Parts: sequence; structure tokens; C-alpha cells
Amino acid sequence: MTVLLPFILGFCISFLAAFLPGLINMTAAKISLQEGKSGALSFAFGAASIILFQSLLAVLFARFISSHLEIVAIIQEIAIFIFFGLSVYFFWIAKRPKKIKTDIKVKGKSNRFFFGMLIASINLLPIPFYVFTSISLAASGYFSFDKIPIAAFVTGVVSGSFFIFYLYIVAFKRIEKKTEFLFHNINNIIGSVTTFIAIITLYKLIYG
Repeated sequence: MTVLLPFILGFCISFLAAFLPGLINMTAAKISLQEGKSGALSFAFGAASIILFQSLLAVLFARFISSHLEIVAIIQEIAIFIFFGLSVYFFWIAKRPKKIKTDIKVKGKSNRFFFGMLIASINLLPIPFYVFTSISLAASGYFSFDKIPIAAFVTGVVSGSFFIFYLYIVAFKRIEKKTEFLFHNINNIIGSVTTFIAIITLYKLIYG
């Protein structure tokens, strides 16, 4: 369980975070449609390599923070407000996500691996996201900052992200048609996850 649970948590969290149409997965789908599967997979591997670096950096930073109890308490309090705020946003404020048009223009056929790295590097949100997430999971007792759980969690994050990219690459048209329920209810799903994390973190902060 020391390896399996962190892996599953990382996979599921990254899966939900990357499921909605975004710049990376939609670009991967477009490259697949224009140039074929091999170029799109090269792009996805490039993007995944950056996600690996970002998630590892985030967890290592979270481990550093966790060694300073006074900072951990502050981070946990901030995380509670953030996750509850996200829950309110996704349940009551956020509108139904709009599908991104598939007419993204992908010019040239330069090395797609480095293009994937470039596109993923533009998005810095995964770093603070996985900092707060890993600290909250650790505070809830579902994760620890030992080497093996960290490696398992990061591997799960990268695997979950790449799995989404692969789905968009090989089955975008079918995904577009067969995921209407999940697409229309994704805000409620994400809101439920953030609420659960916030409640567990609050419980641990009070009674831990």
C-alpha cells in the first residue's frame, strides 16, 4: 500500500485535472489528426516530461515545508480556504465548461517532443496545485514524504496525465461523443473532490 495508494492518488488527481479540454490535450489531438499518432505521442512524451519535473518539484517543496511545523499549519489553513473556495466555485459559480474548438492551428513539423515541453512549460499551475494537494494528503494520513511514496505519487501524476493525452490522441472523436455525462458534470465531480480534501484537512488540523 506504501506504493499503490500514492500512485492511485496521483493518477486520479492528475486524471481529473487534465480531463477537460485544454491546450496540451487538444494540441495533442490536433497533431494526431494532422500528422498521425507518432508525432502526437512524441508531443505527449515531451509534455509529460515537464509534468514530471513540475510535480516532483512541487512535492519536494511540499516536503521542505512539511519539516517546518509552523509553516505547515499556515499552509494547511490556507489550503482549507482554497479547497472550500474551489468547492463553492465549482458547485455554484462555475458555468458548464465549454468545449474547445478543434480548429487549433499547428504549424510546422519540427521536433514534437520539444514542442510538447514548450507547451507544458507555459502552464505553471501544476506546481502550487500539487504543493497544496500533497500537503493536504499528508496531513490526512494518505501520503508521506518518504522517497518511495514520493516516487509513486509523481509516477501516478505523470501516468494519469499521459493517459488523458493518449485518449485524446487515439480516440478524440469517440471521447467527444461518449463523455457527455462526465463533461457536463465535471464541475460537480471536482467540487466533491475538493470538498472531501478540505474536510479531511480540517479534521486533521483540529483533531490531528
